[in-house]
Amino acid sequence: MSNSFDKPLPFIDKLMLKIKARSLKQRLFIALSLALALLLGTWLWYGGKDGGGSFRTTAVARGDLMATIGATGTVEPEEVVDIGAQVAGRIVSFGKDKNGKTVDYGSPVEAGTVLARIDDAIYSAEVSQAKAAVAQAKANVKRAEADLGQMKARLFQAERDWGRAKKLGSSDALSQSDYDAAQSAFEVAKANLNVGQAAVIQAKDAVAQAEATLRRAAQNLDYCTIKSPVKGVIIDRRVNIGQTVVASLNAPSLFLLAKDLKRMQIWAAVNEADIGNIHPGQPVTFTVDAHPGVTFKGEVAKIRLNATMTQNVVTYTVEVDTDNSDGRLIPYLTANLKFLVAERKNVLLVPNAVLRWKPLPDQVAPEFRQQPAKKGGKKSGEGQALAQKGQDNQAVGTLFVTRGSYVQPVKVRLGPTDGSLTEIQGPEIKEGMQVVIAEQQKGEDGNAGSGSSSGSPFTPQIFRKR
Repeated sequence: MSNSFDKPLPFIDKLMLKIKARSLKQRLFIALSLALALLLGTWLWYGGKDGGGSFRTTAVARGDLMATIGATGTVEPEEVVDIGAQVAGRIVSFGKDKNGKTVDYGSPVEAGTVLARIDDAIYSAEVSQAKAAVAQAKANVKRAEADLGQMKARLFQAERDWGRAKKLGSSDALSQSDYDAAQSAFEVAKANLNVGQAAVIQAKDAVAQAEATLRRAAQNLDYCTIKSPVKGVIIDRRVNIGQTVVASLNAPSLFLLAKDLKRMQIWAAVNEADIGNIHPGQPVTFTVDAHPGVTFKGEVAKIRLNATMTQNVVTYTVEVDTDNSDGRLIPYLTANLKFLVAERKNVLLVPNAVLRWKPLPDQVAPEFRQQPAKKGGKKSGEGQALAQKGQDNQAVGTLFVTRGSYVQPVKVRLGPTDGSLTEIQGPEIKEGMQVVIAEQQKGEDGNAGSGSSSGSPFTPQIFRKR
């Protein structure tokens, strides 16, 4: 007969097994935690005793360096002439270039080439009117001269009558009234002569005025034909046939003409921090997106003093001249320029990261810890840390070389930099000398060759004490 307590037994067995399993997991977890804590403590203990560790190094190399200042600019024609209209009217036709084609964009033209014609109907009528006014004025001169001749004759007659009257005097042969009449006639004749002479002068002045009006009308008529003032190339046409131009206070622009596209300029915007290193005659190289892989050469021609400010950034416009005999450069291309500031041949060079790297105080050899490297020293324009001015006004920096498990600081004089490499000088510096560029990470090769990347300052440093 089965016992009534036989059924619950399997449940109790399962519960006991779970309790035993849970205790085993807890024991294993505690054991693993103690082991990890022991390993971590041991690593921290021995790591704290060792001041140095491993470092990545790179060799001081000898080579050439070019220090440049970068800027962007726009390719511009060396001399541009803006051709406008001095009279108002409707464009009726365009002229022909030296190849016999209608003037348009890129047309080569000579001095005096007809570019466009404005409707001259009104101005032709004004010329005809002015010519008629001149003819009438000249006729008035002739009439005034004829009147003057008559006045001279009357004066001659009056003068003779007055002479006879003076000889007879007031007597029985000549009454007093006749005597007075002769005298009056003589005086009137003299006055009329002066009036006649003035009329002749006035008529001649009217002729001069009419001729001036004619010349003005003729000039306005001539302005209806737009001509090129110089030899060059049309780089912009701003009107079409049938368009009406209105010349009031300002002459409307019709064409933009470049005198010589074989000589071009680049107008570069240079930051105020770099403008002190720019001077006329300075060599410049530049590239344009239209010709990838091609480097053009030029030189600084002028530094414009009218600076511009954009978002609190002050820039100066620098004009760079370049030869364009091959015609590859066209106006208004964007150019990326490099101004040559300094060029060094066969000098000792190190990556800029070498000069930026700083060790922890306990990584420096004990005998050099009395004067540790200053933290947060001034940086040059290329980020060269620990730089200061020496007695010779040359920048001074600090780099580090390995000494056992520590590093030793070495002072060097800094030369120009191209943004990635810097020239260094010093009695202790030799070609091939290994200098520290970063701390060596686990699994890394300690020698940072030319193809290796330097340690990033943003790489997490576990348990690194400052």
